[in-house]
Amino acid sequence: MNLEKVVFAFFIVLALTLNFGFFVGEIHNPEHHNVYELYAALIVSLIATVMKFGDRTHMGAVLLATSLVADLQLIVAAIVWGWATNINGDGLTEPIMVSIASLSGGALLANITSVVLLVIETVQIRR
Repeated sequence: MNLEKVVFAFFIVLALTLNFGFFVGEIHNPEHHNVYELYAALIVSLIATVMKFGDRTHMGAVLLATSLVADLQLIVAAIVWGWATNINGDGLTEPIMVSIASLSGGALLANITSVVLLVIETVQIRR
């Protein structure tokens, strides 16, 4: 068993599950979306992205692209959350929470794509 591949897959799946955990709930209700889970999803996603830089295959390029999309959407979601709670006078309103959760949903789709590609790559290696 290749420990590097285990760690690589671990971070890809962890990024997906953390993002899913943040996304699930009523989209407009801030009580259903934990800010720490958003930041954890962002940090793990960034770690997974860094781990994808070494792969020079076509599949590696697509995996990196999906990771960059997830990172961008989670970064914007974190910025919006920070702006809403620290700068915006109205605080974390329902429309702002919907935007944050929607950005997280986009990142979730990118992470799902990444996991599907990882599974496809794993199946191809076995043959």
